[in-house]
Amino acid sequence: MSVTLLYIEDDREIGSAVSADLREREYAVRWLESGEGAVEAAAGCQLVILDVMLPGLDGFTVGQRLKRAYPNLPVLMLSARTSIDDKLQGLEFADDYLTKPFHPDELAARIEVLLRRTGAVLSIPLKLKHLMVYEGDNRIIEAASGKEILLTGKQFQIFSYLLRHLGQILTKEQIYEAVWGESYIEGDKTLMVHIRYLREKLELDPAAPEIIETVRGIGYRVRA
Repeated sequence: MSVTLLYIEDDREIGSAVSADLREREYAVRWLESGEGAVEAAAGCQLVILDVMLPGLDGFTVGQRLKRAYPNLPVLMLSARTSIDDKLQGLEFADDYLTKPFHPDELAARIEVLLRRTGAVLSIPLKLKHLMVYEGDNRIIEAASGKEILLTGKQFQIFSYLLRHLGQILTKEQIYEAVWGESYIEGDKTLMVHIRYLREKLELDPAAPEIIETVRGIGYRVRA
């Protein structure tokens, strides 16, 4: 399986050089020049390399959002900042912190260590009906065909949240506030629409769902 890295770096010279080196090491690389869209782009990735100094949202904010969406996804912070306060702030959510400038071999070694550390999580799938779910790998495979089912970033966040509470009935308020980070407004159809699209991708028969169950008057659950 090809390992896909999400790389977020706004400096084009550095980004181009690092991306090229990682691809030579046979990684698939998704390179973003800002944190916008990072959560969506992280779907299906096995590791994130994240620069602290970014236009718009800073790396700390982006990293926290990524960890909230994908708790098992390792994040490697990059920064020219060398103060202990910056490192401690980054390590509140990141799995490793590398200061610039760095040698490409050191970055590659750090990546390999993080991937090995999460290897046990990546290799043990959760079987749900006809699906094999690799939670740490952010992948869902249809068992019979071996085909990967691709979800959007928001769909992954919803499904991951349900999986983290496997067998539990979750209210619409709980799911919405966990995924969107905002207070739920009664009557809002946003979550319902996303659940419908999720079922179209995950269920054998979306009209009679067996994976994402509706608990009338309360919310949803994924049965163990």
